[in-house]
Amino acid sequence: MAMENLLLGLAIHQLFWEHLPHWGTWFTRGLKMLPQPLQSLYEQWRCPYCAGFWIGLAVHAATGNYLFAAFADLPAFWGSLGTPLAWFMDALVFAALNKLGVLAVHAIGLPALKGHQAKEAFLAAKKAA
Repeated sequence: MAMENLLLGLAIHQLFWEHLPHWGTWFTRGLKMLPQPLQSLYEQWRCPYCAGFWIGLAVHAATGNYLFAAFADLPAFWGSLGTPLAWFMDALVFAALNKLGVLAVHAIGLPALKGHQAKEAFLAAKKAA
């Protein structure tokens, strides 16, 4: 399994849907300057599975790596449909694992945030005493 593809896809998803919208107003202003169909696509692709499919296709196109090498060797009876079908199936699996990765990051994030808040409260109480 090309773990680097999955990590890159997860990082892309986190960057564009979790972080950039909160880093000042420049990103949201840039989105508003896009044509309405592109703005609509950005809003509709917030789902980690939906966005993950397209991110998976883009990462595969950029790196040339399949997430699972087995997709590169589809049976010969698929003929000319083999390559597009392999890309499609690879992107579907990528999307499922991307969604799992986003859910895992969110699951880890809540306890980490609560731990950080508890530490800050402890340090503030200690400083006040």
